[in-house]
Amino acid sequence: SNRMWFGKRKAPPIRSLVGEGTVLAGDLSFADGLRIDGEVHGNVFATSATSLLVVSENARVLGEVKAGHVIISGEVRGPVLASDLLELQPTARITGNVCYELLEMHQGAMIDGEVRPLKSAEKPALVLAAVNDA
Repeated sequence: SNRMWFGKRKAPPIRSLVGEGTVLAGDLSFADGLRIDGEVHGNVFATSATSLLVVSENARVLGEVKAGHVIISGEVRGPVLASDLLELQPTARITGNVCYELLEMHQGAMIDGEVRPLKSAEKPALVLAAVNDA
């Protein structure tokens, strides 16, 4: 299954950073990995097949977010699409619809919008955080 295939892949390196105190106005496309510590007023999307986007705790994205593996600890105001894994940390705040292949959501994370798996016909692949594997 593609879940096993997913688990074997290595996370891409983070090559780009939007630093704390930086406000970027405009769409941002990236390959491999991107970490946002500041603010992006625009859409953020990955151009490579395997990609990692980190939105850290004090970061904000006002726009659409699209990447493979997405880790959100901060705020996103806009739709989020994670084609591999979406990790929502306890401090995550999302206003917008959320789509994912696999979801790991921690207690405290907030979503104001629809939450659905990419293959909505199948039952969601939900990973409960902080629960031991059976």
